[in-house]
Amino acid sequence: MHKPEIITSRETVFDGHIMGLELRQTKLTDGTPVSREVVINKGAVVVVPMTENNKVRLLKQYRSAAEKWIIELPAGGLELNEDPDLAAPRELLEETGDQAGTWQKLGGFYSAPGILTEYLHLYLATDLTAGESQLEFDEHIAEVMTVPWGEALAMIRSGEIEDGKTIAGLMMAGLTLGLIA
Repeated sequence: MHKPEIITSRETVFDGHIMGLELRQTKLTDGTPVSREVVINKGAVVVVPMTENNKVRLLKQYRSAAEKWIIELPAGGLELNEDPDLAAPRELLEETGDQAGTWQKLGGFYSAPGILTEYLHLYLATDLTAGESQLEFDEHIAEVMTVPWGEALAMIRSGEIEDGKTIAGLMMAGLTLGLIA
């Protein structure tokens, strides 16, 4: 399938540590020019840590963009050219203190492909060993929760979990583990 538009120029408007902003000029197949504003991001990993009795480890983390505490899966941004397979164990350890004996890559997804290049690599972590979290200086995690699978789904239904990567991650893990038909 051919691309319906071609990029004719790119201008970096902002280049920050976590993201950048690029102004793209494109042409549609009929020649019509279109401007696109694209947020550039290096990607991230998302981890679904599951205990042996089908409980999931979730975080209550303050998110400054939302200006509130959000319940979510452990996750974190990739460094430039970082291998997601190496980043996932690092993020799990940093945010929960857990280490996993078994890792399974579940795939991945774009968080907001209409405006953002961020691709999230999704992992299932099992055979957990608990330890002390190693938070970065600017991370605010109020609680690491261990929640039964059914309760996590109820938290999605009630709107208590409203983070997209967490909803997608839990659904993918549930399908993989046969917890969702």
